[in-house]
Amino acid sequence: MNFTKMHGLGNDFIVVKGLEEDIQTIIKNAKKICDRHFGVGADGILLVLPSDAADIKMRIINSDGSEAPMCGNGVRCFASFVYKKGIVAKKNMTVETIAGIQRPEIIMKDDIVTAIKVDIGTYSFLNQDIPVEGEPDKEAKNLEIKIDENLFEATGVDMGNPHCVIFTDDVEKVPLEKWGPKIENYPLFPLKTNVEFVQVISKDHLKMRVWERGCGITMACGTGACAVAAAAFEKGFTGKQVKVTLPGGDLFIELTDDKRVYMTGPAQEVFEGHLELEKIC
Repeated sequence: MNFTKMHGLGNDFIVVKGLEEDIQTIIKNAKKICDRHFGVGADGILLVLPSDAADIKMRIINSDGSEAPMCGNGVRCFASFVYKKGIVAKKNMTVETIAGIQRPEIIMKDDIVTAIKVDIGTYSFLNQDIPVEGEPDKEAKNLEIKIDENLFEATGVDMGNPHCVIFTDDVEKVPLEKWGPKIENYPLFPLKTNVEFVQVISKDHLKMRVWERGCGITMACGTGACAVAAAAFEKGFTGKQVKVTLPGGDLFIELTDDKRVYMTGPAQEVFEGHLELEKIC
């Protein structure tokens, strides 16, 4: 298996040209391939595939072997990869995902890709969209979640994938490794959920840590940053443009009046390699 290792703010991926490889073997053995001690090491695998609906198609396989509908950091890495490799020549491209068509824009300076801006789509607080248990047309803005002896007020957000946003005074004091998996699997979320703890720094600055569904603690989550920006704006904590600081770095999120979300951030290639699947599978 030939691959390229990439990351978006430390959220790392193994990018594979799907037509040139045995996709089913890769998916079946994703957990081993993503293992940081015995495999390549990554939060997930991005498969590059042809599309009848867009310029290109992206499939996202999490490090636990499950498939994700969408990944914000992943789509930036994916767009940078297919542009630099000449697979898609457009700076404004369309990418088919399970969550719908994504629209990355390649931003360049002096012929160097410096960032990728992505039209992530629209956000929703509706139970039926996230999904969250309860009345389908009710908004999931004041969810009560009890973990051990701790009671949290959470906001559910759909960004093409489910998010549970919890505001806190200090994200560094949150035992994410303890609370993250319990909230991910909380009964309110029938398809599980991504979990974001957020600290409001100012009207245009948020700080967050994330437990990703199917991955665990990661350095960054693009759709998570979009979800916390939407939740913070809805609560009146921030405006429509906000910097979100994650352990891996900063993302810049812009919300529009029609609930559309634009995310801008980097994507970095680390190395290329070849993995003999028969040795790891």
